[in-house]
Amino acid sequence: MSSPIFTSPEDAEAAFYAALAQADLDQMMAVWSEDDEVVCIHPGSIRLIGLNAIRESWRQLFASGARITVSPTHPVRWTDMMLAVHTVHQHVHVEGDDRLHPPIIATNVFARGALGWRMIMHHAAPAPDMDNLHSHDSPHIIH
Repeated sequence: MSSPIFTSPEDAEAAFYAALAQADLDQMMAVWSEDDEVVCIHPGSIRLIGLNAIRESWRQLFASGARITVSPTHPVRWTDMMLAVHTVHQHVHVEGDDRLHPPIIATNVFARGALGWRMIMHHAAPAPDMDNLHSHDSPHIIH
């Protein structure tokens, strides 16, 4: 089976979120670049470097049986000929869990290569509690 060719960073990002929703490890890894320095940081986790570590983290998540749907919103995108950086708010829904989860802020970075666009970094972190950020104790935050 050959890897898909993603003709835009948006196509690669859509495939990333589809693979996550389907808990499909092969589809997930088809999104990633084969570069040795790829990086993935799951919310509240350590920095994973390299395809083997990233594959294992997704394998464990998918093996847990949790089915996760992520709806990315509020995109900010920067793209040039060879590199794209997307930041999004991820709204997470876990199947069987009706709680409203706080958004996650994610940065997805894609590089263009001979076989199209591939993810080289995914960094996701919980969004801060905005009510607490509006206090007078946080003068360096720009709203």
